[in-house]
Amino acid sequence: MPLGPGGGTTQPSGGGKKRSIQTKYRLPLLNWQALSSEQVVGTIFSELDDEHILQARAHPELHMDAFEEEFKTKAQSAPVDLGTLKMKVAQKPVSRVTLMEPNRAKNLAITLRKEGMAGSDICVAIESYDQRALSLDFLEQLERFVPTEQELKLLRGHEASGRPQMDLSEEERFLLRFSQIPRLTQRISALTFMGNLPDSVGRLQPQLDAIIAASMSIKSSGKLKKILEVVLAFGNYMNSSRRGAAYGFRLQSLDLLLDTKSTDRRRTLLHFLVSSVRQKLPELSAFHAELHFLDKAALVSIDSVLQDVRALERGMEATRSEFQAENHPVLQRFLSSNAGLLEALTADGRTAQVGFR
Repeated sequence: MPLGPGGGTTQPSGGGKKRSIQTKYRLPLLNWQALSSEQVVGTIFSELDDEHILQARAHPELHMDAFEEEFKTKAQSAPVDLGTLKMKVAQKPVSRVTLMEPNRAKNLAITLRKEGMAGSDICVAIESYDQRALSLDFLEQLERFVPTEQELKLLRGHEASGRPQMDLSEEERFLLRFSQIPRLTQRISALTFMGNLPDSVGRLQPQLDAIIAASMSIKSSGKLKKILEVVLAFGNYMNSSRRGAAYGFRLQSLDLLLDTKSTDRRRTLLHFLVSSVRQKLPELSAFHAELHFLDKAALVSIDSVLQDVRALERGMEATRSEFQAENHPVLQRFLSSNAGLLEALTADGRTAQVGFR
């Protein structure tokens, strides 16, 4: 993906139409994700000029003749992208012999026994948003036992029949009381969200900080810009006569430097580029010294982090809706104390996303 704007002094590459380069030999294609002149506007590539490197093939420091000799080829197989198949396993309908399916009743009994609280106390704690009374693990497990439509129908039918509650099992009596809590699902979700928010913010904030710091480091590196300029020059040297010249490329395309092999298959395009830079552009060899925080940022999936931030935003909005419905002081205190914290995290998420692009 293209980098954002940074300092540079080279002539912008998007200023005019790129010329086609006729090579002596047929070269393998570099299957990068090319960017058009419009797409590079405002990115690091708008400041690069790869054509001056190849102008009249007058730059022996890049060894283009040697490059052609080493990488000439008759044909190159196109890469094949393999997709991952995902199968959804449908749950089999369960047969009911009592008000609850036996395995579900058994699992509920185990869950309640582990918590060690009376069923009525559990329900009162949920109704009062008492975070101290109920553990997060228990709340998350309890969400699985919110009554289904079928269970509600059977429970209401039992109530309407006038039969005593003692005819029900202990788990079914709990489920009956549980089902009578107003906005049950929303309350449990609010309690779970409030309990998880501090840890979630504490986990996501350092990841966003790493992405932001690494992006700033990359954008400010003049040597990295020159390295990318050399890569762009080689790619256009290989591709322009058949695919047209590119004005930039997505950074994922750098992986292809390892896939492009020399004629004898002994070296890759990356090897040739490294040799060229070390021999003729040695001042660029230590470009990595200008880059910081990349090790930490490399461990972060920005898509995953941003997805988690959006989930927190949805959770906060749902908690606001619950407060509007209930106007409970516990919810009011939580919103007052944490709304600003999440707003700051969301702002950092936007900054990280812009910097990453």
